[in-house]
Amino acid sequence: MSEIIDNRANRIRTLKGIIKHLHAGESPDAVRAQLAEIVRETDYSEIVAMEQELMAEGMPVEEIQCMCDLHSQVTRDILVQIPARSVPPGHPVDTFRRENEEIRRVLANFRFAFAELASLAPGAGAQQTVLRLRHLYNELTDIEKHYQRKEHTLFPALEKHGITGPSKVMWAKHDEIRRYLKEFGEAVLQTEAAAGEWQLIAQTLGDTLVRAVEEMIYKEENILLPMALDTLTEEDWGEIWVSSPRYGWCLAAPREGYTPPPSVVREGLKLKSADAVELPTGTLSLEQLLGIFQTLPVDLTFVDAEDRVAFFSEGPDRVFARSRAIIGRKVQHCHPPRSVHVVDQILDDFRSGRQSVAEFWIEFHGRFVHIRYFAVRNEKQEYIGTLEVTQDLTRLRRLEGERRLLEYEQVAP
Repeated sequence: MSEIIDNRANRIRTLKGIIKHLHAGESPDAVRAQLAEIVRETDYSEIVAMEQELMAEGMPVEEIQCMCDLHSQVTRDILVQIPARSVPPGHPVDTFRRENEEIRRVLANFRFAFAELASLAPGAGAQQTVLRLRHLYNELTDIEKHYQRKEHTLFPALEKHGITGPSKVMWAKHDEIRRYLKEFGEAVLQTEAAAGEWQLIAQTLGDTLVRAVEEMIYKEENILLPMALDTLTEEDWGEIWVSSPRYGWCLAAPREGYTPPPSVVREGLKLKSADAVELPTGTLSLEQLLGIFQTLPVDLTFVDAEDRVAFFSEGPDRVFARSRAIIGRKVQHCHPPRSVHVVDQILDDFRSGRQSVAEFWIEFHGRFVHIRYFAVRNEKQEYIGTLEVTQDLTRLRRLEGERRLLEYEQVAP
């Protein structure tokens, strides 16, 4: 057994050393040859361990993000292909895999449309092919649901088991794909262009997008999902299953067949009528308190003094979906890597007392959203956490004049 452990440690060390050559500018072909000769074979766990060690040694996440596609390319020949583990229909992994099948279908149709464009004379019309590209673009935007479920249900579960590297790198790659998708969408929604211009769009923006999504599918199915199946417990998968519907499904709905453990199926909070919370300004039953949180026209999230998510409210129409898997998670891991430095600055400023409020406003899916962060302090003015308050102000911004008489809003049947 010790020999196996030593061999694994040596492979990870050797793998890391050779991969550093890639970062130093050595050609992928040369690195691939070294890996084939020296390492010979590896598995997903060693690749994950290698990347986590690089980060632990101080290599920035951004550098690994930029190079991880090359990591994948040069290790592909030596990665041991493990047969996909069987899971019940409807299991979260089954749904991720089925969604990937549908995404592959869309990508294949993209490549077919790109080939059609390439066959046209530069000055020719390309209306039918462009219409098809727009339809395919609309289909591919559904990938946001797939990525959000990974980010907010699967990544937190892995982090509870000490696996943080894939979350950081993959989330950054998700953001990269989101950017490619946005750029391609802006280009493909042009009203008029000749075939030559569409060919250029396909060869640059289109090909970059398709390759990035294909590479992500490879990483999911050969590294992320096998690792998750080997690491997570049945309770973890049950929690993921319970939290998943709020993020929606990408091109394929879950099948019937999977049943989560009874311990994770929540039927709602059961409260005794006598339970109450006494506050300086009054007393509320727990049922009343829960009802207030569910009715407030703002979304609340509280992060404790250790930077861990301790609570979030569940209103009828949250601006940003939240999964119960984030409870206890470091708040830095709940944000894409490119914005973590902003989160850290706010928390540091609040903790030191330099600031007590930070606010932002953004356009989000057609809504005007106001986000405020408040430092929460006790009677001794000691920092005990941060409260995030998010509100959709779209309707309020349109109000004019006055309304002094009772008038109910019309509710759609």
